[in-house]
Amino acid sequence: MKKKIVVFLLLISTYLSAQHLGSFQDWNTWFIPASNDFSLPKPENPKNEIKEVLNMQKNIAHQEMMRWNAGSPSYHWQNLMASLWTNGTNEGILANLLLGISTYDATLTAWKIKNQYKRKRPFEVNIKVKTFGPKPTSPSYPCEYAVAAGTAVTIISHFFPEMADSVQRMAQQQMDSRIMSGFAFPSDTKAGFDLGKRIAQAEIEKTKGFLPKQAWDGKVPSDPKLWRGSYAAFPQGGQFTTVVLTNGSQFRPLPPPDFEDEMQELRNFVPSQESQANAFYWNTQNFWLPELNKRMFEYNFHLDPVLSARIYAIASLGSYEGFVSCFDAKYAYWGIRPDQYDPTYKPLLPTPPFPGYPSGHAAISSVMGELYSYLFPLHKDFFCKKQKMQLSPDFREAFISEVTMKWGSSWEEK
Repeated sequence: MKKKIVVFLLLISTYLSAQHLGSFQDWNTWFIPASNDFSLPKPENPKNEIKEVLNMQKNIAHQEMMRWNAGSPSYHWQNLMASLWTNGTNEGILANLLLGISTYDATLTAWKIKNQYKRKRPFEVNIKVKTFGPKPTSPSYPCEYAVAAGTAVTIISHFFPEMADSVQRMAQQQMDSRIMSGFAFPSDTKAGFDLGKRIAQAEIEKTKGFLPKQAWDGKVPSDPKLWRGSYAAFPQGGQFTTVVLTNGSQFRPLPPPDFEDEMQELRNFVPSQESQANAFYWNTQNFWLPELNKRMFEYNFHLDPVLSARIYAIASLGSYEGFVSCFDAKYAYWGIRPDQYDPTYKPLLPTPPFPGYPSGHAAISSVMGELYSYLFPLHKDFFCKKQKMQLSPDFREAFISEVTMKWGSSWEEK
């Protein structure tokens, strides 16, 4: 239980300053230095590009423009990654982490560059330029949507090379949509895409040692009271390098109890139509990302690109740290599954190919439930019902203090 609390507290502390638009100057990047290593040259006179913007507005692809302008810059890329990373590979888990963290690091970097050059947007330079959608109030250079596109294309192409051509075309559509909308110059999108690409490449390099290099030895305990199977998924998941936790075992829970009482409870349970429907739903649906998108729209967080990137980053970080901690415990204890404990018991759903204790669904859901409760306080009761977990105020205060010292920001004062 403590491991779940720790990951959540990280997410809370990371977000405490994020509610104040424009206060990002003291925010820290995660995987790149907070320096000018990723600077951009001063943009040229934007008047030279007005004609190109106006020409593109003569042939607007309205449906594509509306689609790509909806949500925050990384909205569509997060949804795409959600369909890719759950493919059952170690690389997919790291890819999901990197998309969230790299997009935030790149967006934060871009915002500092925006305020350095303060380039006006096309509709501010020439009254002939039409606008389609809410007018951004930030400077134009570099384009924040292109930054997210460059980051996503680089990460997805690296981890899922079969998607390289598709995501490149998608990125071009997103960048063209910003120009057609009157919100960006072509040079804004080019600079943003290149910046996102450079930062993503640097972060892929930085995390190349996060996954174990040596293959698993394939040893499965012979004790009949422990989990057994011909195939074990993610046997080294608990050995992934963590970002905030010392390692996956830092808050390893106590060993599992004798399962006899719980086994009897399962035997006695009479499934109803509702319980079976719930089981199928939670086993097959990605509840947490669509819910995150929904609440971000409701709270208008999607209108702040830096804030929205930060929220996606801490959500991806929570999933990653929760996964590593959970699978550390799974393969430390090899907790047996109910249908192995009692071969006569027939579960409703197929049994996953890894130990049962602690539950992966419960671990990740508890992280997300607590995170979302904090991010969206008006819906706290709703999310608490989803995972029913209480926090220790003393433990929360101690951990926030630890993260504050590590990341150099006074979160609580925000």
